This record gives sequence, structure tokens and C-alpha cells, in this order.
Amino acid sequence: MAIYTALPDDLNEVDVIIAGGGTTGCVVAARLAEADPALSILVIEGGANNDIPLVSVPALFLANLMPTSTTNILYKTNKEKQLGDRELIVPSGGVLGGGSSTNLMMYSRAQRSDFDSWQMPGWSAEEMLPYLRKLETYHGPGAKDTHGSNGPIHVSGGTYRALKSENDFISAAKKVGWTEIEDLQDLDSNNGVQRAMRYISPDGKRQDAATKYLLPRLQNGKHPNLHVLIESKVVRVLFDNGNKKAVGVEYLPKTDSPENDESNKSGPPVQRVKARKLVIVSCGACGTPSVLERSGIGSPEILQRAGIPLVAEVPGVGYEYEDHQLLTYPYKSSLDVEETIDAVVSGRRSVEELVRNNDKILGWNTMDIACKLRPSETDIARLGPEFEKTWNRDFKKNPNKPLVLMSLINGFPGDPSTVPAGQYLGISVFTVYPYSRGHLHITGPSPSDPLDFSTGFFSDPGDIDLKKHMWAYKKQREIARRMHTYRGEVVSGHPPFPSSSKAACFERVNDYDHATIQGDIEYTADDDDILAQWLRENVGTTWHSVGTCKIAPLANNGVVDGKLRVYGVEALRIADLSILPRNVAANTNNTALAVGERAADIFIEELGLNRR
Repeated sequence: MAIYTALPDDLNEVDVIIAGGGTTGCVVAARLAEADPALSILVIEGGANNDIPLVSVPALFLANLMPTSTTNILYKTNKEKQLGDRELIVPSGGVLGGGSSTNLMMYSRAQRSDFDSWQMPGWSAEEMLPYLRKLETYHGPGAKDTHGSNGPIHVSGGTYRALKSENDFISAAKKVGWTEIEDLQDLDSNNGVQRAMRYISPDGKRQDAATKYLLPRLQNGKHPNLHVLIESKVVRVLFDNGNKKAVGVEYLPKTDSPENDESNKSGPPVQRVKARKLVIVSCGACGTPSVLERSGIGSPEILQRAGIPLVAEVPGVGYEYEDHQLLTYPYKSSLDVEETIDAVVSGRRSVEELVRNNDKILGWNTMDIACKLRPSETDIARLGPEFEKTWNRDFKKNPNKPLVLMSLINGFPGDPSTVPAGQYLGISVFTVYPYSRGHLHITGPSPSDPLDFSTGFFSDPGDIDLKKHMWAYKKQREIARRMHTYRGEVVSGHPPFPSSSKAACFERVNDYDHATIQGDIEYTADDDDILAQWLRENVGTTWHSVGTCKIAPLANNGVVDGKLRVYGVEALRIADLSILPRNVAANTNNTALAVGERAADIFIEELGLNRR
């Protein structure tokens, strides 16, 4: 199996370099190797191999998201005034397989109108559907013509479901106005709730891109020219001096030194490897802009400030960063110990014993419900004339577009050390199609130089993104209080409404009587002010970074064309979520896999491999 931490001396040139072994990069590498085993391919990944229980065992996924995580890259933002002067941390997959190795494994597809909104030949919903089907073996409900049956990624309910809370949530959501939909991921269904499907196999294993695409081709002995270099960070793309053709990359091997860069003479030197045909950058929406800018591709002003000579003027690099904006809300529950993940993460149930007994709870990601939701006409009117104007323009005539996505979490949705041992549930909400935009740029030539990174959350004119979350907070709370397992809010995870307010949160509710619920909670203007401020101080990332190197015309801040060719240079391509020209109403893993499948076909055609 050709996985290296240092390249052999004779491996100094290949046909294709894939800079980044994340979700999309693994798909592209596997499909290119499959198309032509004689094609020499090198994947360069900054992180380690992903062959560890934290990846393969779904129930351990929370460890990947903790501040101490060694499986994610943690990008720190600038202080953002509109977010209470906070510095946010945005995780991105930091092992082979990228985010697919560390995410929450929710099976969530974009809507039909999402792909169509890209207005790019070759990338419409009908053109992408074959790739959506190609990537999966689907074990769930719904029409067979919209799902795949022979793909590498298995989609199932896993080995465990907490049916009590699942049924409870569905019943409560119906009382608030949303009914159960059999298949919310068929590209067309919307405005309802579904019993969630996951990137977990029927036998309870995570379905990540490295394990399901790349590693099988490294292990089967049929692809001797497929190579993977791990623990090595790509610094920049190399060009020849004549026609701006990409001819290789520079990379830094991992070292224990915190100052591993070109100026550190005691650390390992920058190393080079050549590419005869293509360099494909696949470092993700947070990583790819930096590689391009260090290579001299980007805005002249930004490159000049960073001390980088200009190779190609492409101002859209790192421009208009997007991420779905997330908040999670904790509640106390009457669920039993085996019906939440709380006892596992708090140590009350032994992970070693669970593994020894092959307990079914290990094949669970704790999220049993997925929702795609739209507001009612009454809700829209309450959000004010500016929101209503935006809704009428962008949503009203397109019922395919949800406003928010919501999930039920069977456990405390945060650091378990901050609450007493007990049984909790959580509701996560993230808004899709954000109007806010951020940016991500280098400040110097070294990977160790700090980034100029701002999410831009809640910075849009008219506070439309903020108003979405104000609506979502109130609606998720109405669902929670109608659940029979609800036993009150975890007050620290909710806005500090005064005790005199009808919106005040309750730390404990005993013998909850749903018959006493007469309508929704009333919020005053003061309550709304408290809610808005709290949202600004607590909103965070969904780890769904996209859009920093868009498919679009160069004049419209595009970085690549429809064939993923970087403007202004030759033989350089991008394949990852940075290329999304518009956002999607979904957890982004499915889109990353589909982009990988589509990109692989584009590169196979370009290299003439489909004629072999």
C-alpha cells in the first residue's frame, strides 16, 4: 500500500498531483486511477492516515470536534465586531478523507434548484443526478430512480435509532405545522421532517472518502502508480517561467517544530515534486485560496501586501467566503440512559466495553431527525417588511428552497463537562443561503503566517440572516416544549430572558402537561432585542465552508470555469467545495462527493482516458 510519510527518492515526478487528500481529492484520485492504472498519481495530504477508531466508529465523532482535536484543522478568524468581537474557530477535516472522516455523517442532499442556480453547463441538477447516484449505495426509503444502488458510499440508518425521541419529535413538529416526509433528500421534497439517514453502513461503520474510494485502490494491487503522501503540507504550485503552466508543487513535511516553514533552517526544507500533466488543488474552501495566493494567483493588492510575485490576476480568490450559520439548543429530557449519547461521552458507559461487545450504539451519530423548513405567511409578516421583501424576491416563487435546516440530537449538544451528568437532547438549526459574506486571505508567503479570515456572519444589510435565526429559535423551542420527553431548557444554552417575561426559560419542568399549552410563547420587543444580541454572541460555524474559488466568469469574481480550469494559467485545476458558485440547502458532504465524481469525469475526458 503506497502511503508514505516521505517520498522515495525515485518518486520525484508523476503525471497528476492532487494537492489535498480530503473528501473530493480522494474521489478524484480513485476515479482517475480506476480510469487508467498506468497514470501516475500523487495525493499530498497535510494530515495523518484516518485508520483510527475516532474515524471509523460513528459514536465517537464528538471527539473530532473538540478544541483538542488532532483530526481537524482549526482555522481562527479575526475578531468580528458584529459577533461580539469574538474570534471564531472554523474546523476543517485534517486527516486523509478530510471532512468525510470527521463530520457528523448526516446524509443530506442539495435541492434541485441549488444546482440549477449555478447556471453552469454540466452542473445542473439533471446533469449532477447521475453522479449523486454513482457515489452511493442507498438503503433508505424513497424512489429508486433518485438514489444509487452500486456506489462506494453506503447510506443507511446505521445500527441504532432512539425511536422514543424520534417519534416524539415528529409528533411535536406536526403540532407546530410540519409533517413527516418519507424522503427529504430526493432533490424536490421540502418543508417537513424525515427520519434521518446517515453516512454509516448497515453494520455501523463511517463511510468516508478515504476508506471507501482511495484505500481500496491502494490495497487491491491493481493500481501501482497511485501514491499517497501524508503529513505533508502543500505550500504552493510551481509554474514554468514561459507560459504559466503548472509543473509541480512545493510541500513541507510534518515536523514537531511549531515554526515549520521556509525560514526555519533547523526544520525540514521545502521539497518539490513535478507534475507532467495536471496539478489539481483540493485543499477545501479554507485551504485552497491560501495555496493559490502563495502561488501568485489572486488579487494584486493582497499578493503585494503578502510579498508574493503576481502570476495571474484572479481577484476572486478568497473572496465571498460562505458558511451555514449554526446554533444548537440544549434541553433536559426524560430519556433513558441508552437513549442518548450522554453516558458514553461522560464516561458513565465504558467505550472499551461497548467496543468489546460490539454494541449497536457505536453505529449511531445521535441525530435521528432531519428537517428542511419554511416559514408560514404569518411568520414572514412578523419578521418585518424588509424580510418580507427579501422572501418574496428569493423564496416565495421557489418552494424548493428551505429557509433553515434542523436536526434532533439525542444528547447534550456541546462540551459535556459544562453540565451535570444527566440525559439531554438538543436541537440544531442552521440557516442556508446566507446573505452574509466573509473573506479568507494570506498575509505572508509562509503557511505559518496568520490568515486574514472573517466569516462575515450576520453582517448582511437588513440583518436578514439574523432574522432567520430569530424565527428558527422560536420555532425549535415550540417543537421542544411539545415533546413528551421535554423536561425544561438548559438555561445556559438559551437567551437570558428575564424571569418576568413570558419567554423566560425554565431549568426544570416536572410532569409536563402538554394539554396546558395554549398557543406559542409570546416575545416582547425587549425579548427580541435580548434574543438578537444573544444570537450574535453565540452563532458559530456548521463546518460547511464554501465558495472561496467559485465557478463563475472572471469578471464576476470567478476563479475557475465550468471545466474547473483556473483562469490565467495552464494545467491547474481546482476540485473541492471552494468552487461552489452558490450555496446549497444541505450538509455539504454529499455535495463534496458529487463534485469529486463530476470533476473526475471532467479530468478523465481532458486527459483522454475515456478513449482507452
